[in-house]
Amino acid sequence: MTPGILLVLVLVVIAFIMLVNIIRIVPEYKRLVLFRLGRTQGEKGPGIVIVVPIIDKVVEVDLRESYLEIPEQTCITKDNAPISVDFLIYWKVIDPSASVIQVRNFAGAAQGIATTTLRAVVGDIALDDVLAKREQINDILRTKLDEVTGRWGVKVTSVEIREIQPPVEVQAAMTKQMAAERHRRAVVTESDGTKQAAITIAEGEKQSAILKAEGKKQAQMLEAEGYAQALANIFGAAKSIDEKTMSLQYLETLKALGNSPSTKYIFPMEFTTMLRPLIGNLEHGLKKTIE
Repeated sequence: MTPGILLVLVLVVIAFIMLVNIIRIVPEYKRLVLFRLGRTQGEKGPGIVIVVPIIDKVVEVDLRESYLEIPEQTCITKDNAPISVDFLIYWKVIDPSASVIQVRNFAGAAQGIATTTLRAVVGDIALDDVLAKREQINDILRTKLDEVTGRWGVKVTSVEIREIQPPVEVQAAMTKQMAAERHRRAVVTESDGTKQAAITIAEGEKQSAILKAEGKKQAQMLEAEGYAQALANIFGAAKSIDEKTMSLQYLETLKALGNSPSTKYIFPMEFTTMLRPLIGNLEHGLKKTIE
């Protein structure tokens, strides 16, 4: 290979390297913070960005949401109970230039701010509230961290406490309290069941007594209606009986008495009075026959 060809190849390689460094393709989720001779030129991208070699320097910034894991921290609550807390911080860059110019190492700075903020927040809350109000603590931490990181061009979108570990003796007391609470609920549930069963039985007996009373009332009403109807029938029949009918009934009675073995009979005075019309009719009939 001649020196001329070798020189051409070297120039081609250098040109290719320079071309690669001059033309930068920036994706949608990233931005380039451009510095020209040490002075910021703002953010560039997305798309094709021309960078002058040696003169320009670029810093790549990712705009996607990221998370920062804060290791377990020991904090003292308002009632002097030591607890261990670990949590996650979710954040995203909203100002690429400020995130490069205003802070050198955001992850380290955010971790330091988060730990000191956590201790301050937990120190103002009692142990029971720390265990019960996790969401409220998350919101307080997010608000306080966002106030600090805002000047760095970074927004804290969410803070999530993963685990809170109370002291061993507190855990034992909580376990006993939970067991007592479960026992209380079981007793209450059993009592409610017994009460409901007693109410159901009483309601059944009440309905049964009501139905029996209603049945007895209906039977008495029907019986009274029957008696009334019978009396009405008797009264109607009695109204249709005249003296002749009564006299014939008495004669039938005398006939039955005559067939009996008795030798003495006692007749009421009204008997003769009732027979007079019958005897009169008989006499009148005989006279007509003789004539």
